[in-house]
Amino acid sequence: MSLLLISFVIFLLMGMPIAFVIGIAGFAFFMSQPILPFEAAVQMVVLQSQSFAFLAVPFFIFAGNLMNVSGITEQLLSLARLLTRRMYGGTAQISVVMSTLMGGVSGSATADAAMETRILAPEMMKRGYTKGYICSVNCLTALITATIPPSLGLIIFGFVGEVSIGRLFAAGIIPGILMMAFLMATTTITSRIRKFDPPAVDAPKLTLREIFENLKQSIWALLFPIILIVGIRFGVFTPSESGAFAVVYALIVGKFVYKKLNWENFKEALITTLKDNGAIMLIIAMSGPFSYAVTWVKLPAALSTFIFGITSNGQLLTLIMLGFLFVTGMFVDSNVNFLLLTPIFLPMVTSAGMDPVHFGVLMATIVTLGVMTPPIGSALYTVCGIIDCPPEEYTRESLPFFFAILLELAILVFFPNLVLFIPNMIFGVAG
Repeated sequence: MSLLLISFVIFLLMGMPIAFVIGIAGFAFFMSQPILPFEAAVQMVVLQSQSFAFLAVPFFIFAGNLMNVSGITEQLLSLARLLTRRMYGGTAQISVVMSTLMGGVSGSATADAAMETRILAPEMMKRGYTKGYICSVNCLTALITATIPPSLGLIIFGFVGEVSIGRLFAAGIIPGILMMAFLMATTTITSRIRKFDPPAVDAPKLTLREIFENLKQSIWALLFPIILIVGIRFGVFTPSESGAFAVVYALIVGKFVYKKLNWENFKEALITTLKDNGAIMLIIAMSGPFSYAVTWVKLPAALSTFIFGITSNGQLLTLIMLGFLFVTGMFVDSNVNFLLLTPIFLPMVTSAGMDPVHFGVLMATIVTLGVMTPPIGSALYTVCGIIDCPPEEYTRESLPFFFAILLELAILVFFPNLVLFIPNMIFGVAG
């Protein structure tokens, strides 16, 4: 076990791409165990990459990229501008609302944060926002996409942990909306204190007619997560097939509804998808030997014994596990955390009597938060790189938003029905 962990930490600190870190550590373990044939490690790489369950991941990535180039993003941006125009910090509020609406489109927090920073940052700088504030708002509000379906994190968690994808999708709705409320409140308070972007005195009041017209234009994007959940619930398609449906849906909406999908932007979406899928699927494939090694050395059992030795209270256990996941999320990609840590923590969760769907939503939020934190957060450096913002300025400006997110997570831990209400209503109470 020591060789596995030491090699993992050393290569990670060297800055090696995470897929190779996992792969080298896994193969090194097999080489150190004479009773384990080295060929088995190679076979595990192949088998992991050929899993039918993971087909949904590349399909959803492709669907998200298609929606981004087919006019859906513009419609959602128009709706967000309308809903926030009379709010304090209105331009920053657009980012919060957009992340909520885009969760059902992109499924990726980093992609959402980058897109919103490129769109909103120029206008926010004109209105007097500091660079650190701009980056913290656009980055941390993208965390909402971690729970709003179709979250890639929830998909991977569901497949690895054999948890219902439909229930996970339904469970993410209320936490996503609740996080939107917490972050909008934080944006209002901080903008008012900093005197950022006060609402125009002549801004017209919202009318039902305006809202209806914008909703009519955005309805195809807003319906997408609902159709997914209903389709899975009534057996129209399986969770794996839902990814293929998402691609077909994006093609039809982009080509025939918004009429903005052409050959050029289709190629753009396809090239972006190939790059995204190449990185993610390499991580998934390389996780095969590493995951086997973790199970072989009985790390899940050892960690379970250690944590249960601290406390047997289910809620305290959850907080301890979330704290551990937050720390690992600061150093390791969220998808890697799902692949490697779900098999470790899920048995502990079920032993403590906690619903795995409830834990899945909490895990999706906390490990995604890790990509927005120093020292290695990919979303952090992506948004800071777009407008040349020092990471330390981002860190300082992000503290109120971090506090709001952690408060929302604490509420979800102690009030699980907020997470389980919709899945229990749609799918019935889990037996």
